[in-house]
Amino acid sequence: MVFKYAIIIGFIIDCILGDPQNPLHPIRLLGYINNIGIKIYDNLNIKKAKIQFIYGIIMNISILVLVFLFCTFLVKIFYSINFYLGIIFESIMSYFIIAPKCLYTESMKIYKELKNNNIKNARVYLSYIVGRDTENLEEEKIVKATVETISENLSDGVIAPLIFLAIGGVPLGMVYKAINTLDSMIGYKNEKFIYFGRFSAKLDDFVNFIPARISAIFMIIASFLARLNYKNAIKIYIRDRYNHLSPNSAQTESVCAGALGIQLGGTSTYKGKIVEKKTIGDSLRKANIEDIVLANKLMYISTIIYVIILLIIWW
Repeated sequence: MVFKYAIIIGFIIDCILGDPQNPLHPIRLLGYINNIGIKIYDNLNIKKAKIQFIYGIIMNISILVLVFLFCTFLVKIFYSINFYLGIIFESIMSYFIIAPKCLYTESMKIYKELKNNNIKNARVYLSYIVGRDTENLEEEKIVKATVETISENLSDGVIAPLIFLAIGGVPLGMVYKAINTLDSMIGYKNEKFIYFGRFSAKLDDFVNFIPARISAIFMIIASFLARLNYKNAIKIYIRDRYNHLSPNSAQTESVCAGALGIQLGGTSTYKGKIVEKKTIGDSLRKANIEDIVLANKLMYISTIIYVIILLIIWW
């Protein structure tokens, strides 16, 4: 299969360039498509919970089928024109689908602001990558929120897309990103989305179930290679891997908390509403800004481990 080379090329491009920010980015285009489905839902003004749920299923399946067919069509078109043009197209699309450099760049903006004692700017940059309220967070909570985001997104931002790309190339990789994007837009338990977005949230949990656990294993190995507390990482993973509202998020968060010796999770505020959450890990020490650097180190080592395993399997 040709696409396996494209995945590695795409990963290398991302490591060098990072994620481009422009209105024609494929993931942004997914967002535009999702917004059309949401506007139709708003215009229909559906009152019955059962019908809201059914519409959510229809919207999700329609978008996913459309994305898969369109990407398959594009891949075939480019390869029919020229073999190398096909590889270039798949490499660029793989580059758009995975995002380790973006995760690193956005988190390091927060690190730099905290390093310069500019907590106000750090809160603003944090608000770009988390859903919780950030305007009143102090330094340690900003660090913890950043570390949680890095560790959680190792799975759904890096390892999971790589897994789906390895299984089905760009079409399946884009389907995964479509599922992820739909969940981020409608997978909420509020009055508007609780029924409409339920299928999207459950589907996202389902497709991330195995990748999250694979990511946790890679992060444990990474904590050993990075000379962090891998024994505590294993201990906290076994104990706290389900201490989250999501069945997947605490898988990697627990490993990271254990490796760093800090406590993550706990109660947070979302749009002014207090959400009670369990803690993850033990507070062996106070979290500090260098934990952001260490979390990124774990993220990159974990990703490289997966890429090496892919190359070995292919070889």
